[in-house]
Amino acid sequence: MKITINDIAKAANVAKSTVSKVLNDAPSISEETKRRVRQVMSEMNYTPSSIATQLARKSSFNVGLLVDMSRRDDFLNYFFYNIIGGVESVIGPLGYELTICNYHSHDNLQLMNRFVFNKRVDGFILDNSLLTKQMAVTFNEAGFPFISIGELPGFTDMSWVDIDNQRGGELITEHLIFQGYGRCAFVGGEANEPIFSKRLTGFTEALAKYGKPFVNEYIKPGYANEVNGYKLMRELLSLETPPNAVVCINNYTAFGALKAIHEHKLKVPDEIGIVTFDQFPLAAYTSPPLTSLNIDTFELGVTAATMLMQRIHGMERSWETKRMQPQLIIRESTRRKS
Repeated sequence: MKITINDIAKAANVAKSTVSKVLNDAPSISEETKRRVRQVMSEMNYTPSSIATQLARKSSFNVGLLVDMSRRDDFLNYFFYNIIGGVESVIGPLGYELTICNYHSHDNLQLMNRFVFNKRVDGFILDNSLLTKQMAVTFNEAGFPFISIGELPGFTDMSWVDIDNQRGGELITEHLIFQGYGRCAFVGGEANEPIFSKRLTGFTEALAKYGKPFVNEYIKPGYANEVNGYKLMRELLSLETPPNAVVCINNYTAFGALKAIHEHKLKVPDEIGIVTFDQFPLAAYTSPPLTSLNIDTFELGVTAATMLMQRIHGMERSWETKRMQPQLIIRESTRRKS
């Protein structure tokens, strides 16, 4: 079996990027580390690949933000621009530019040829909905730095930063229960996405913790926009025993759900409560204003960029994971008890 940079890094207990820099005698790597890594290479009869050597030698002073241009609604999302602002605030003062990299085909070879092997960017920041285990392995084999915004379930050889979505689900559901709501529903989010799974897990665990029923009919996944929020909420309200509280995956879903609630002439928060997982752009301006979680996506971008720059410069040698805690903001849409 051919020995790879990945094998050397594991044996020497360093990052793949560090191995690449040792191959090129980079001054940022200590002599002790170089000696240790070279000893491992010698013991494992490792022959450096030309690609890894090339990657360590050149720098484009560009960071890639990998996005799927076919997902149009992502570019209308406030969070997207907040993340960009956070990334720019870190890389700009260091002399790096941000490059938006379109990727929608899951063609790893094309991605590597366009951006990695041609050295158009020095590292990637990407959403975990775009990342696959094979992509992560490919980046690691090439010693190419990347940071995922969001955890990739079942895969450990990567660094990521995320909002603690499971804890967020617990917080928001506990609040409903403390306000006296007992029949809680969950609306919006695509069932195959990690963010949906994490938030729903927090929701269901809070119900179980406080002895509240979990009703399958009350779980309504769907693309997170106003149209689906309205449609799915109408379906819930048509049930023989409808919920008396609803957790919405985002503001747009909540706006549609609130419209359906108003059409049914239900009083909020007396007859039904409604909460949403994010603060922007609508939560404070609906009627009534929505209880929400404040998710600091600017800081998410700052953290992702900081972690990536550390990897690019060989300062981080092990996989790093960070979960940021959301903050509950209580407004009139659920405030039944003081």
